[in-house]
Amino acid sequence: MTLNTEMQMPPTQINPLEEDTNTKPFSIWQDSFGRMMKNKLVVISLVLIIILLFMAIFGPYITPYDYLAQDLTKRNESPSAMHWLGTDQLGRDVFSRVIYGARTASLVSLLVVFLSSLIGLVVGSIAGYVGGKVDFVLMWITDLIMAFPYLILGVVISVSLRPPLTEWMEDRFLATGNPIFRQTSFVDVFIVIIVITSTAWPPYARLVRSQVMMVRGQNYVTAARALGLSQMKIVRKYIIPNSIGPVIVQMSAGLGSAMLTESALSFLGIGIRPPIPSWGNMIQDGLLVWRTAPHLLVAPAVVLGLMTVAFSFLGDGLNDALNPKQWK
Repeated sequence: MTLNTEMQMPPTQINPLEEDTNTKPFSIWQDSFGRMMKNKLVVISLVLIIILLFMAIFGPYITPYDYLAQDLTKRNESPSAMHWLGTDQLGRDVFSRVIYGARTASLVSLLVVFLSSLIGLVVGSIAGYVGGKVDFVLMWITDLIMAFPYLILGVVISVSLRPPLTEWMEDRFLATGNPIFRQTSFVDVFIVIIVITSTAWPPYARLVRSQVMMVRGQNYVTAARALGLSQMKIVRKYIIPNSIGPVIVQMSAGLGSAMLTESALSFLGIGIRPPIPSWGNMIQDGLLVWRTAPHLLVAPAVVLGLMTVAFSFLGDGLNDALNPKQWK
């Protein structure tokens, strides 16, 4: 009797509303972050980048010495307990200068990537969505800039901009007497940012254009046009958000490239100039005495190499996490 009764009992009904309530909402960003954290190289790269940003923000408060403080009695000393990375030709602490160089590299690379991606986003979105002659003209300009070797173009821009900017700052100093106009380091940073940005935005424009051309034919974009939405609103609300994934990957890799380019320009003497520390001009100084004081060359070169590789691995990790074709 009991067996028959149990067999005749209706099955337990599952309330679909309760099931939906207990299920956690899916987030592509959380899923991508979890996928990235499984990559050990990406985790190590993130740790190095966080340390770099920490040094860039709090560098002046954690350096044991002033990066400009000179002690001619301790020139070219090897690493010791007093000076962890030794001293340079003027007796300045190399460790303090490397930390301050992180601020220079971070400031330049962040501003360059922000401006380059912004210009590329605007140009690529217009070219990919409008098409026709507008696309042809914008991509012709983009290809023209990409055809020039970036170092040669950087030298031309730097040589062209520096004299009028220096002259303008000198005139402002004579007119106002404000000593801030004698700080040529501002001119150096401004010129480096302009130089690198002018050669770094075309790849972003190309990338965004290709993404927009894929997205603009999707059904939700067609539906938005049928509803009467303006072109600018469609681009802002539907086109750009669905094309931004590869741009984020490009930005992470672009940070390392911007650091390397800034160091190359400073090494050639057309970027950040002394006494402001830059890993590039520190490497240039280290080459002069690398036989007797190799630590002056090794310290900035190793840090620059580590940060460039870290941003490269981070870009690869972001590509694996955000690109569904890479998912297993």
